[in-house]
Amino acid sequence: MGSAGKSRPRVRILIGSATALGPGKVDLLEAIAESGSISAAARAMGMSYRRAWLLVDTMNRCFKENLVTTATGGRGGGGARITDVGAEVLRRYREMEAKAEASVGDEVAAFARLMTKSARET
Repeated sequence: MGSAGKSRPRVRILIGSATALGPGKVDLLEAIAESGSISAAARAMGMSYRRAWLLVDTMNRCFKENLVTTATGGRGGGGARITDVGAEVLRRYREMEAKAEASVGDEVAAFARLMTKSARET
């Protein structure tokens, strides 16, 4: 993601009253894609499994097709994977993020300079 201390625009996709996607959900989606597990992704991100599951459930409900599918444990083990739609959503979101940064990066940096240090750290 970006270099430490650098100000970046944060993209959120609002569909109706639900935040279908935002930085945290997309990071979780990416972590699930890398780990093949909601619990491993949650651990890597320092969040509870319950919080991760709720975020996955929200993403799945906001789109016509699930972004993440799960398999229960057993002989072959359980796990999770992102679907083709999930991969497309992840790709499109990262493209939007890059375009936003290229478009308004200077303004975001100017806002960061105008803000107090404590506000930038929250």
